[in-house]
Amino acid sequence: MANFEPLRNMDTFTEDMFNRIIAFQEKEHPAWNSSLAFDERIKGLPLHNLIFSNPDRDPATTGPTVAPYFPLREEMQKIAFYVKQVSRLTSTSPELCDLFPGNGFIGSLIGREGIHVTGIRNNTDKPNQIESFADSRCYDFTDEPIEKTSCNAALVSWPPAESNPSQSLVGLAPELIIYIFTDHINETTNRRQTGSKQMLESLTNDYHLLDHWESYRPKNILHDIWPDMTPSIEENRQVHIYAHFSVKEIEAVKSLPPSTPYDWEQDLHMALLALQAKQEVQARGFQP
Repeated sequence: MANFEPLRNMDTFTEDMFNRIIAFQEKEHPAWNSSLAFDERIKGLPLHNLIFSNPDRDPATTGPTVAPYFPLREEMQKIAFYVKQVSRLTSTSPELCDLFPGNGFIGSLIGREGIHVTGIRNNTDKPNQIESFADSRCYDFTDEPIEKTSCNAALVSWPPAESNPSQSLVGLAPELIIYIFTDHINETTNRRQTGSKQMLESLTNDYHLLDHWESYRPKNILHDIWPDMTPSIEENRQVHIYAHFSVKEIEAVKSLPPSTPYDWEQDLHMALLALQAKQEVQARGFQP
């Protein structure tokens, strides 16, 4: 079938992907070099290392190596679209406050779509293993609390388990609030992996849900195709975008300009395509 045509190059792709993963694990990948430009640091960044942390990470002292999830270019474009639209309606510069910035990686990807992002440092969070991963052209950190930072949108990306950032955000009343989270319950702690149920319920009197989508990651997305890779859990990541009731005439995204996906999206595409091919072969009674 035509859609499986890229799998003809699976051997070459697999060799390149494993080489990139090994380079990352040995800290030879540019991602580890904070002196390089952001463009260089994300080039060839493997999907594997946005699902798993590096083997030498100490979870007692550091958070995820790069980020807690892999973002998609289309998602970053959508978020930036809404922030820029609100800035036009309110005649302000597009400013996004990143409440849980980590190393600045996720916020920088949003900022590169044409807005400025300020990371609000939270000293109670464990630093990422790669502690600094921000694009200085569009992203700054501040030690000031969000109450003293000017922004018309707030990003709440992967909030701590059982937290409710909405309690403080409702009082500040930014025009836009973007939540990125999962409802997954940690089997070890029996607690939510991110945030709380109340964090969304707290918004209902002041905000309406403007847009939302899900990004589904199948169980063992890499392991089922490349058995040498580590098994992984199923993940259903959610993005909810809320607009304050005082902001009128916000339009939903209808189309996005053509753009180049991130390099790790090629790994994702090949993995999902191989999984689809495997399932179709199994459905016909064959074992791949």
